[in-house]
Amino acid sequence: MTEMQMWNEYIKINKNAKNYEAWSFGGNTPDMPDLLAELVLKGIKTATASSYPCYIAENAPLPPVGGYNLILNTKGEAVCITETIKVYTIPFNQVKEEHAYKEGEFDRTLTSWRKCHSEIFSMELKEIGQEFIEDMPVVCEEFKVVYPII
Repeated sequence: MTEMQMWNEYIKINKNAKNYEAWSFGGNTPDMPDLLAELVLKGIKTATASSYPCYIAENAPLPPVGGYNLILNTKGEAVCITETIKVYTIPFNQVKEEHAYKEGEFDRTLTSWRKCHSEIFSMELKEIGQEFIEDMPVVCEEFKVVYPII
């Protein structure tokens, strides 16, 4: 399904929805965006984390609570729509086990979350001329799937 097809279907049931951001998850393997989108669609992945320095470098606003996200796969096809329910910034080394579990990846532990995200953040930060440090701020976002209804 295309972005517009899915969004048009959603606004039929939620007339208050005005706009959305369309994006796919990143990752350190080519198939990671599809795997993560599938976890979201199944209701397993209910959170994500991003490098705060990348927001600064791109002069981008943080995700708004109540904002809608149209999640895409690697082919650019619409997988689902989520609504952001919580956003907070915290140092990388202070992210809690609960957040790692909500991200739904690998064995859902903080140890695996830190390993995976330190690699991803290192790659992203290198692209903007910065280095990963353990206490760098990360943006933690929690969301719920609102379409299709799961």
